[in-house]
Amino acid sequence: MLIFLLSLIVRLVDLYSMVICVYVIMSWLPTNTGILADIYNVLGRICDPYLDLFKKLIPPIGGMIDITPIIALLVLQLAVRVLIGGVNVIY
Repeated sequence: MLIFLLSLIVRLVDLYSMVICVYVIMSWLPTNTGILADIYNVLGRICDPYLDLFKKLIPPIGGMIDITPIIALLVLQLAVRVLIGGVNVIY
C-alpha cells in the first residue's frame, strides 16, 4: 500500500512538473486569443499559485528573466526525493 502511495505521489509530481514546463513554454508564444489563450489560462490557474510562492522571493534577473519556474521545479523534485528517502529509511 505504501509503495503504491509513493508511486502515485511521484507520478503526480512528475505530471505537475510537465504542466509547469508546458505553461512556461506557452508563455513564450503569442496567446492573446483562440484556443491557445484558453489553454494558457487554464494552465495559469493550475501553475500560478505554486509559482507565485517563489515569485515573491526571487526577483527577475535583469528585470526580464524569470527563473522562478526553474527553482520551483527543483524544489518540487527535491521534496519528493526527500519524502521517498525518508520513507525508505523508516522502512
